[in-house]
Amino acid sequence: MSNFNLTEFAADCQVPDVAGFLAGCEAIRELLVLRNQEYNLSRITEKEEFDIKHVADSLLLARFFPEIATKKLNIADIGCGAGFPSLVLAAAFPNLKITAIDSTGKKVKFVAEVAAALGLSNLNAVHGRSTELNRQKEYTRRFDIVTARAVAASPIIFLDSCNFAKPGGRFLFYKTPAQAQEELPALNVCSKKIPTHWEVTGEYELPDNAGKRVFIIGKRP
Repeated sequence: MSNFNLTEFAADCQVPDVAGFLAGCEAIRELLVLRNQEYNLSRITEKEEFDIKHVADSLLLARFFPEIATKKLNIADIGCGAGFPSLVLAAAFPNLKITAIDSTGKKVKFVAEVAAALGLSNLNAVHGRSTELNRQKEYTRRFDIVTARAVAASPIIFLDSCNFAKPGGRFLFYKTPAQAQEELPALNVCSKKIPTHWEVTGEYELPDNAGKRVFIIGKRP
C-alpha cells in the first residue's frame, strides 16, 4: 500500500479546487481503462500507480513553476499521448489554455473525448505533427510555454516546435536526470542557430521509488 497522498500533493501544487480535481482525475482514469479495451493508450491504469506516475508527475510542472497555478498562460503539449500532462494540467488549473498535440489520431480523439466529458473548455486537442504545425502561422509565436513528457529527445522536440514559443516564452521538458545530462549538449548546439538559453532544474524524487524528475528549461529572448 502506497503512503502517497494525492490530496496533499495537489494542495502543495496550489490546485485551487482539490476535491474537484481529484474527481476529475478519477474520471480520466476510468475512461482510460474503458478505452484501453479498444486500443492501447497507457499500461498505467491501476489507481496508485496512475496517481503517482501520471497525475503527480504531470502536476510537477506547477511545483517547479508556481506561476502555472495562477497566471493565464497559453501552453502547447507536444506529443500529448493519452493526455499527460495536458489533461491533468487543464483539470487542475482553469487559468491555463492548453493545446494538446499528437500525430496519433486515436490518442487525440481520446483526449478530446475526456476534455468534453469533464467540461474542460480550456483544452483543445489537435491531430497533427508538430514539425508541420511549426511552419503554420496559426501556431507561430503563440505559446507562453511549450512542454513535452515521455515523447522524444529534447533536441528533436525543440527543433520540431521552435517557432511555437512567444518572445520570452519557455520550453519546459520533463526528463530524468540522465536524459537531461545526455541531451543538454545537443540543445546548446541547436541554440547557435535558434537563440535559446538552456538550463536544468534540481531533482525531484517521485513517491514510491517511481523515479527522479528534472525539467530542461529553454528560454527564448
